Amino acid sequence: MTPLPTILVADDDRSIRTVLGQALGRAGYQVQVTPYASTLWQWVQEGEGDLVITDVAMPDGNGLELVTRIRQIRPDLRVIVMSAQSTLTTAVKATQRGAFEYLAKPFDLKELLAVVARALTTPVQEAEKPASPQTPEERLPLIGQSVVMQGIYRSIARLTTSDLTVMITGESGTGKELVARALHEYGRRRSGPFIAVNMAAIPREQIESELFGYERGGNLGRMPGRFEQASGGTLFLDEIGDMPQEAQTRLLRVLQEGEFTTVGGSTPLHADVRIVAATHRDLRQAIQAGTFREDLYYRLNVVPLRLPPLRERREDIPLLARHFLAQCREAGGGYRTLDEEAMTRLRAWRWPGNVRELENLIRRIVALYSQETITAELVDAELADPLENDFVPDCRQVAEPLVDSVSRHIARYLEAGREGMPLHDLHARIIAEVERPLIQMTLTETRGNQIKAAAMLGLNRNTLRKKIRDLEIPVVRGVV
Repeated sequence: MTPLPTILVADDDRSIRTVLGQALGRAGYQVQVTPYASTLWQWVQEGEGDLVITDVAMPDGNGLELVTRIRQIRPDLRVIVMSAQSTLTTAVKATQRGAFEYLAKPFDLKELLAVVARALTTPVQEAEKPASPQTPEERLPLIGQSVVMQGIYRSIARLTTSDLTVMITGESGTGKELVARALHEYGRRRSGPFIAVNMAAIPREQIESELFGYERGGNLGRMPGRFEQASGGTLFLDEIGDMPQEAQTRLLRVLQEGEFTTVGGSTPLHADVRIVAATHRDLRQAIQAGTFREDLYYRLNVVPLRLPPLRERREDIPLLARHFLAQCREAGGGYRTLDEEAMTRLRAWRWPGNVRELENLIRRIVALYSQETITAELVDAELADPLENDFVPDCRQVAEPLVDSVSRHIARYLEAGREGMPLHDLHARIIAEVERPLIQMTLTETRGNQIKAAAMLGLNRNTLRKKIRDLEIPVVRGVV
């Protein structure tokens, strides 16, 4: 009879040890638990266990350091790392030191059991060796502890160990260039240059010369392009959807053959770059419209990475707001705090400009107002700028039916689920996302008059009040 797999669990939190011990036991595994890194290391040295689950911070040691040591003496022993320090750096360090998977606390128990099953059944590959643990300190403003951000951290961590081409999609202001820089700064090409090119900012007739360089007349020689400047590093092609078709053809040839020639030149040059592309456009629609090459799309879309808009990760708004306040303080803007009502306003806003809009708002408030405590009234005053409210469309001008828009939104959630992001309470989340702006915009229309808003919505007034409270919708009378 085949013995049951033994899982070694190290965590200084007794409740987590209890929950994991019970859940793994019910799943058919033998479990040994300890609060100490030293005990876990002793077990590993003695040859015990088929899988390790370890916390990062323990009283007598660091789980990340243990990963490296375990991989040195037992390279076939898989390690799953858990941490409440849910940052990009933690995810990258865990992955590059050889961890099989990284999970942020609080974790989903079903997801952990699925990872355990994969770790015990997936064959160990020869190439599964820890990368260099020397990663830069976390100085990139990739902030967030939401489920979607944890998925992005894990994806970035995995992608830093390869040179695969990445396509980053997301609305303007979601941080696409920050992710591209993270892939470079934490990756194998970190010692090389990071060159960013915005396709939308270059005149169409100059794009090929900009990318590939050109031959100058007489004895002036060759002017290197961005591909050559990025040699040994990363070339970030932002707004790739704006690239003209003639340049698309040349880029496709580079990706296929690994070399290029300058404009007007004939000598092939080796393209030693990692390509990271980004766009806020729907490239599939561009392909159907004939403005983007389908074969180039598949060459670029080797690893798709979607960045969510800020309205899909509202729980990260307080973290981001405090982060930007701290940046302002370091720049000499003085100490500022947000009161509870102000934070409620920020969480309720739709953020059409995403993280960039939130950053600009915080910087603007710090620059224009001297009070130490930022209040809800002050936030309302700055969010009431007509230019920033211009994102609300006239319903008579919307060509797409509401059902189609909602269907696309649901499809994105389901797609994220297929890519590994746990989906919970999907019905409640979708209903809340539709219901919140409906009620909020109706209240805006009635200048905060709840009796009129209830009549417009066809709701009982008490029902409307309960929904306002449950959805944390700010109500300000008299605001247009």
